[in-house]
Amino acid sequence: MKVTGYAYPWDVLESSFVPRAQALGVDEVAVALSYHSARAATPWSPSRTAVVARHAAFYRPMSDGWGALRPSTPDWVSSEDSGGDAVRLLNEAGIPAAAWIVLTHNSQLGYEHPDVVVRNCFGESYPWALCPSRPEVREYAAAVVANAVAGLELSSVILEACGPLGAVHQHQHEKTDGVWAPAVARLLSICCCEACADSWDVDPETVRAQLVEEVRRLIATGDLGVAADRLPPSLTAMLLRVRQEATDALRAAVLATLPQGIRIVLHGALDPWVTGALPGLTPSAPDDVDAVVLFGWAPATGAEAVAAAREALPERVAIASYITAVAAAPVPDIAAYVGELAKAGAAELHLYHLGLAGPGRWGDLATATAAAHEN
Repeated sequence: MKVTGYAYPWDVLESSFVPRAQALGVDEVAVALSYHSARAATPWSPSRTAVVARHAAFYRPMSDGWGALRPSTPDWVSSEDSGGDAVRLLNEAGIPAAAWIVLTHNSQLGYEHPDVVVRNCFGESYPWALCPSRPEVREYAAAVVANAVAGLELSSVILEACGPLGAVHQHQHEKTDGVWAPAVARLLSICCCEACADSWDVDPETVRAQLVEEVRRLIATGDLGVAADRLPPSLTAMLLRVRQEATDALRAAVLATLPQGIRIVLHGALDPWVTGALPGLTPSAPDDVDAVVLFGWAPATGAEAVAAAREALPERVAIASYITAVAAAPVPDIAAYVGELAKAGAAELHLYHLGLAGPGRWGDLATATAAAHEN
């Protein structure tokens, strides 16, 4: 199995990072070149304990040619090209570097431009979620990718949030965990903004009213496990079609900016209704990418997801599993888990996170890497 480790630019630029990555033996390091807001622990730093990225930021130099949406630059890093500096440092050390690019997750732009965000059936906006149906969002995503990769030697381009985000996503101090049943979260994640509604073949107010009525009915049942709704199948099929058409248009705009032959890796999920950092794959997505990264943080379901994807996707598309070494509780036997993923059909292991995982969890990364290379 190929092993890709994820890191932020400031992680890579710490003096101890390259030797640690070399000793770990990862095959590739994915560097965040465009990323959302975060408070990121820095357990390997001799001078600080965290980097506070107050807003989503672009970690390459800003140029002219951006459209209506323009990302912010980070003042918590010293270089205007910290992402490029990190990639070049890895290249010089003989470590292949990938561009890790987050697209539609940008709360700052969502607050500044409320007309381009996902809006649910109640009319509530999701400022963390830029809507792929908006031409401005697709133009922005294309510009982010084009400017992120400019002038860099890259082994892969890894696309996160290349599709819609929805109701269930960390936002400020989150207070919605455990509140919505799966069916409710799915319905609250359907975008009802004007751009999406323009593509519906049913009266928008009727659609919104049906969604609101069904959400309220599901909440009133008190069943937090309910996964099915009672919407007409024709309506759900239409809503999914519109979402997938917008996602395809977003991905097409992004990929059109990349040079021919570069390896494309897409974070995604088999369930077409999934929103977030790993959004649901559209039917045409496998035609456009070389690998699909699945969420594998839950060992109970990770291998099952890989097996399903291996059966559903073309053989030429590599299946990767995204696992973490920084969860509250460590994987009891991470080597065995990696073996299960490989047996299920995973050709790649994506490790989160080479900067966040400190000395207390570094052994898990080493064990996972060694197990992957044995499979």
